[in-house]
Amino acid sequence: MITLLQTIVGTENVLAGDTAAPYCADWRGRYSGQALAVVLPADTQQVSTIVALCAKQHVAIVPQGGNTSLCGASVPLDEGKQVVLNLSRMNRIRELNATNYTVTVEAGCILADVRAAAEQSNRLFPLRLPSGQRCEIGGNLSTNAGGINVLRYGTARDLVLGLEVVLPDGRIWNGLRALRKDNSGYDLKHLFIGAEGTLGIITAAVLKLFPRPQVEATACVGLRDPAAAVELFAHLRATCGDRISAFEIIGRSCLDLVFRHVQDTQEPFAKQHEWIAVIELSDVLDVPLDKSLRAALENFSGGIEVFAVTTEKAHAERWWRLRNSISEAQKIDGISIKHDISVPVSRMAEFIAQADAALHGAFPGVRIVTFGHIGDGNVHYNVSMPDPAQSQAFIAQSERVSRMVYDIVHGLGGSISAEHGLGQLKREEIRRYKSALELELMRSIKQVLDPHGLMNPGKVL
Repeated sequence: MITLLQTIVGTENVLAGDTAAPYCADWRGRYSGQALAVVLPADTQQVSTIVALCAKQHVAIVPQGGNTSLCGASVPLDEGKQVVLNLSRMNRIRELNATNYTVTVEAGCILADVRAAAEQSNRLFPLRLPSGQRCEIGGNLSTNAGGINVLRYGTARDLVLGLEVVLPDGRIWNGLRALRKDNSGYDLKHLFIGAEGTLGIITAAVLKLFPRPQVEATACVGLRDPAAAVELFAHLRATCGDRISAFEIIGRSCLDLVFRHVQDTQEPFAKQHEWIAVIELSDVLDVPLDKSLRAALENFSGGIEVFAVTTEKAHAERWWRLRNSISEAQKIDGISIKHDISVPVSRMAEFIAQADAALHGAFPGVRIVTFGHIGDGNVHYNVSMPDPAQSQAFIAQSERVSRMVYDIVHGLGGSISAEHGLGQLKREEIRRYKSALELELMRSIKQVLDPHGLMNPGKVL
């Protein structure tokens, strides 16, 4: 099998043994497996040939991009019988059409590079993630990535006009249409976005671009509690409209971890606050957004303890660094039980209050790290023990902890996976929270497209 793969992509682009190891573990160190080989194709035709070969040999495939998955979707299982198909070499920007506000890119393009290419043409590709220097477009689409700007521009799904996909039998579906309107049948691209590589391999995409903002204003706000954050967001929506491009909340325990583990970070205010929010407004018109943002904050009646507003990029970046460094700080501090949940924005404070009370009652001394995209109803709710001596015993309670959190989320009409996907982490949990009919429909789609179960087995379903 390895010799056949080498004839397709070249000997140097088929890795095995120790050279394959970095592709067989996730960046957090939680998941690891073994691969028959890691294959790095250079173009879509090579992907097609590899997939057709694997289908003929009944060898399973794990599609992989930047391998920044947080739920183990891009990591092979332990059996060592799967081929990891890494698309990082497929990193060409095929076309940027500034007039049509589209860019056509290959799956291996790094997110930051796509954003930079758009910026050079005075356009914006708004997908914005802390892992933007490492994650790749194929993975972003396969997990329907969210990020900081969802509340204004939507998730990755909302940013796609067309796809090129290699199907599980090796055939290539060319759906690279740059159309805003195409009502000619089922919108097939949405089957593959968010499917985590279980239905096919995204090899290229036509992405939407937007006018590049010419002015930005950023605020850092000390808040009384999450309820005040929800009320403030509603107030800003009413007063600032769609100029709000980001609204992120950060709890005290997050800040403490960042200050402990990440250099050149500091308290945003002279006094500590239990909660802060980082808020961003942007506009294509050169208007005084800082004045509008300051006036809106001044006119908010309750829950703000202090705030500062800036139009200086360097100043704003110091605040954003606090938000973007949380995952790094947590990784350094040690393993925690992570949850990526969503509920209606209006019920976010209720979720945090209920979950905090339940966990503190069941596990005295527990540390809860809460942060994220409160403007679109998605927070990362991570739980650990601050004392390393207690960590191992606590992590052994992962199933119980997650069940407590997810039951509350479900009761509030939420989702146990807002933007990270299911991967290996939540594959079993989802059975409890999706209806039997939903699961039946998902399995039916899987059976039609991948009847032999060779596409990323052990993930999602």
